[in-house]
Amino acid sequence: MSTLTITLCLTLTITLLSPWPCLGQTSQETGWRHQRVQAQEGRCDIRRLTATEARRRIRAEGGVTEIWDAEDQQFRCAGVAALRHVIEPGGLFLPSYTNAPYLTYVVQGSGIQGVIMPGCPETYQSVPATTRQGRRGEGGEGRSVGDQHQKVVRIRKGDVIASPAGVVQWTYNDGDTAIVSVTLLDMSNSQNQLDRNIRGFYLAGNPQRGEHGRQERQERSERGERGERGSEKESSGHNILSGFDEELLAEAFGVDIETARKMQGRNDDRGNIIRVKRHGLKILSPELEEKEWEEQRGRRRYEDNGLEESICAMKFRHNIDKSTHTDIFDGNGGRASFLNSQNLPILKFLQLSAEKVVLNENAMMVPHWKINGHGIMYITRGSGRIQVVRDNGELVFDDRVQEGQLLVIPQNYVAMKKAGREGLEWVGFGTSNHPMISPLSGRLSIIKAIPEEVLMNSYDISREQTRRLKSSGRQEMTLFTPARSRDPYSIV
Repeated sequence: MSTLTITLCLTLTITLLSPWPCLGQTSQETGWRHQRVQAQEGRCDIRRLTATEARRRIRAEGGVTEIWDAEDQQFRCAGVAALRHVIEPGGLFLPSYTNAPYLTYVVQGSGIQGVIMPGCPETYQSVPATTRQGRRGEGGEGRSVGDQHQKVVRIRKGDVIASPAGVVQWTYNDGDTAIVSVTLLDMSNSQNQLDRNIRGFYLAGNPQRGEHGRQERQERSERGERGERGSEKESSGHNILSGFDEELLAEAFGVDIETARKMQGRNDDRGNIIRVKRHGLKILSPELEEKEWEEQRGRRRYEDNGLEESICAMKFRHNIDKSTHTDIFDGNGGRASFLNSQNLPILKFLQLSAEKVVLNENAMMVPHWKINGHGIMYITRGSGRIQVVRDNGELVFDDRVQEGQLLVIPQNYVAMKKAGREGLEWVGFGTSNHPMISPLSGRLSIIKAIPEEVLMNSYDISREQTRRLKSSGRQEMTLFTPARSRDPYSIV
């Protein structure tokens, strides 16, 4: 579990409410930050923030993908983009990768996740039925090769899944309820050498066609051969194999032409989330055939390539909903959990972080600002009121937020958050791997750290008023319930 620290950074004494220590920056990290600042120059003069919902909806055979407007000024300021996936029971989100690193939070449901790292061995090997029969029978040989693949993990509500740019992932819903997940992509990250557009590179299917695929193909054929070629050239949404010559593709994979055509998926209308048939996927996972996998792995021989103890063994997943992972707890106010490069090291490479905050009925989070990155909130449950103030004291957001909405709070903008009658819960994403916040009130208030004389002259108040200000403030760390409140959405 992370710890709360008061941190001394460089020559500036800053009182911080933060589960993260002030780590020294490497030259690589400094260069990354320079690139990011340059990319955002002139885009963060925001005078009005809005709590937004997804604007675009793409229906597939086995689920839905919803996309927020990446051209919105607040998204352009933070250099991020956001998606929400709904994978229905039996749905398979096709293997794909993106041009930017991202974090995914599982809002509900459970399933199986695969992360494919180039160069890593296929450490999962199933034992085929013929082998079992041969081992258990009387002298039967029955030996055959089982399926081999890289590690898969069980994902569930509260998991945060990290992915570098260009790394293939897939998800299968083997449960009875839909998997709902929200994904934040860091388009300004130095790993993205392309542009700010979300680019999904799919290894299979016809991702963006979905329910409109049959109609589009029929209209294309009716326009004739010339029109069909033009439409194919302009169309987007095919997988990365569809552009290759089918004969060369067949030769490269050592398969027949028919298989190569199937891999290209040009006539596949199922979209980026397909529905698995034939009684679901049969995949070796930690919960399935674990004992036999361990036996097989013990007998297996392969040469280490130097990656097994670093990248190949790296964790990509961490659950921030578990009570055992709580960093801040107040019986009346609520609780908060923080995910950073200390408890998930891959985040240092991605320069991203996450948090989960639960505010009880009418509870508040002390006014604060993020020192070293932007914050992006996705409301997972309940409702509440949030106020955000920019550098010149202008109120740029003062509104009610509710489940399903997303709000960007730029770096150094001061935010105050209060829950309504049902409470307020959100998952937050940060554009730093060890984010730090600075509270205005509470036990670690910045005000308390300032000398009396400075406060007296700054606010033009008496010494008695100053001492009362410093000593009678709230003693909670960061979450609290006001003694009295006029209505559930008032900020006092």
